[in-house]
Parts: sequence; structure tokens; C-alpha cells
Amino acid sequence: MNNLPESTICTEKKNTAKPLWLTQFMAVYQQLSTDNLALLKTIYHQDIHFVDPMHEIQGLDDLCQYFKGLYENVFSCEFTINHVVVQENEAAIYWCMRYCHPKLNKGNVIMVDGHSHIKSTADKIIYHRDYLDLGEMLYEHLPLLGKVTQWIKARAAK
Repeated sequence: MNNLPESTICTEKKNTAKPLWLTQFMAVYQQLSTDNLALLKTIYHQDIHFVDPMHEIQGLDDLCQYFKGLYENVFSCEFTINHVVVQENEAAIYWCMRYCHPKLNKGNVIMVDGHSHIKSTADKIIYHRDYLDLGEMLYEHLPLLGKVTQWIKARAAK
């Protein structure tokens, strides 16, 4: 027996119909690459507020520039969406990102689990915040800093 309010049950289990803004968001992120960054303008509101562990960005033009900088340095970047919880005009999306960067992990694939909290207005994303382990994504894969980061994590886990 599920004691959660009806609106918090994952739509993938309860109902396969997702709001248009969420369907479009998921579709864009599962195909996003350096060749099609213009797709960001189809899902984000002009006044988007975007937050991740490295930046806080206000506005669609600044967000597009940020993504351009991120994607021009990677060989590949793919997202697999594992779970979605949706309630009215907001959603939590749990994902796994796989990416290859020539200067990280000897160019081999890096996998990072994370989730995003997004909110919509007028079928566009107005708020997007990513939650992820920046050490897992970046610091652990840098030559000297990686060893220090892994040591700190190991010490904190004791």
C-alpha cells in the first residue's frame, strides 16, 4: 500500500502520459550534442534560472553559451533517465550521465549519477537545478587532485 499523495507517484509507473514540457525536456537531453545545442532554445524559457554545482545562470542566452563551452571540450556526453517524479508544473528527474573528456580519466568514459529539479511555465523550463557529486564528475579524474579527493572521501566514510 502506497501512502504517498497521488500527485507524487512516479508517472512512469502510474501513468505514461507526461506533460509536454517534460516530454520535450527528456527528448532533448537524450539527444543533446555539440551539433544540436540549438535545441536548448526549444525547451527553456527566455528567463531560465539554471543552477549546477559549478555555476548559477540567469537567461537563455547565457545558458546556451555555458552549454556551448561544456560541450565543445567533450568527445561525447549521454544521459540515461532512470526515474521521473512529476507533480503539476515541476519534476525530479534521476539520471546517469556518461561522458568522455580528453583531459579526464585518460579520455575514458566517466559515469555520474545525479538528478535535476525542473519547473515549467507556459510549456518551457523556467527553473533547472542539477544535483550531482562534482568529485565523481571532475575532481577524482584530475591527476593530483583525484588522489586527494578520493582520500578525503574515504576518510569521511569512516
